[in-house]
Amino acid sequence: MERGISPHMPAPAGSWLCRDDRDRERMLDMEERVRPVRRRALVIVALALAASGPWTGWLPLAVMVPSAAIFIAADRLTPRVSRPENVMFATWVVAEVVLALAVVLAGAAGAAALSLLAVPIITLTSRFSVRGVLAGVAVVLALTLAAALGFDGSAVSAAPMLLIAPVAVILSVAVLSMPLMRSDIEHRTDAVVDRLTGMLNRKALDARVHELRLQSELTGEPVGVIIADLDHFKSINDSGGHNAGDRALQDVSTVIRKQLRAFDLAYRLGGEEFLILVPGSDLQQAAALAERVREGVFASELAGGLHVTMSLGVSASGLGRTFDYDSLFDEADAALYRAKRSGRNRVCVAEQDSAARGEPALA
Repeated sequence: MERGISPHMPAPAGSWLCRDDRDRERMLDMEERVRPVRRRALVIVALALAASGPWTGWLPLAVMVPSAAIFIAADRLTPRVSRPENVMFATWVVAEVVLALAVVLAGAAGAAALSLLAVPIITLTSRFSVRGVLAGVAVVLALTLAAALGFDGSAVSAAPMLLIAPVAVILSVAVLSMPLMRSDIEHRTDAVVDRLTGMLNRKALDARVHELRLQSELTGEPVGVIIADLDHFKSINDSGGHNAGDRALQDVSTVIRKQLRAFDLAYRLGGEEFLILVPGSDLQQAAALAERVREGVFASELAGGLHVTMSLGVSASGLGRTFDYDSLFDEADAALYRAKRSGRNRVCVAEQDSAARGEPALA
């Protein structure tokens, strides 16, 4: 068991684009779904500009090339940062600026293409909160006005519909997309969040494991895995009923979340078992976090004056060791078994110089 290690300081989980880690998890999941669709949309816009080339010239099409490069760079950077929403929003804004520039370079004929600026709003509402959508719509409206005046201000003055029509399209797309966004958030939250504790569930874990595997391959940074299990949970249900057990799980979940950084994520695996993924932490750092969680649970008085303890097993992928979730889970699970067998209410770390035993944890 590791004790006395200086903990890394938790960082705030929320940002102006994501309210919490669950919001960030939903956004990353949707980004995976949007990426191939976005590529097809870029191809459609490029084909439209190519078809218009004899009348507008080929410079607008050439300007679209950096847009593809920007998205490729952003896709590589996103898994490497703790707040990927900032990268994603900045990339979205740059892509809109490039599209507006292409419209301006089309000259007077570009007035008909102004409505294309509304297309990316659909991807905006599918990923970000209302605050992010409003900020994005404001950016698009400003770019639309600048583009309209940029290619022929006198033409817009003579025929205001050249500006009014695309603005109406932009606002309509945003308004119609918002209910779809809210519905998606509700259904996706139900799908990836454990209803009892509010923690992420196994479905959300699968997506995060895939992302961390890619991140580990890019950066070579370690990833810690912590498995935590409430001690003698059956006795809580036997003495106080299932309602007492449910309240205990809810309170313990709150204690666990308070110990985490913005990019550490906790999951309920089922029953009284939890899992924490700790990106960027080696075995010693992950063990320090596990010890803080154990101490926090031990020191807390839960609903009804209940006191509980927790046993935890820890493993980690060291530097130069690829993040292999299955093997790390087995190692942490074996360490958890040793913690239970050694008297419970303690942290044990994986014996990484030998194969994990895969023994079942005690109750």
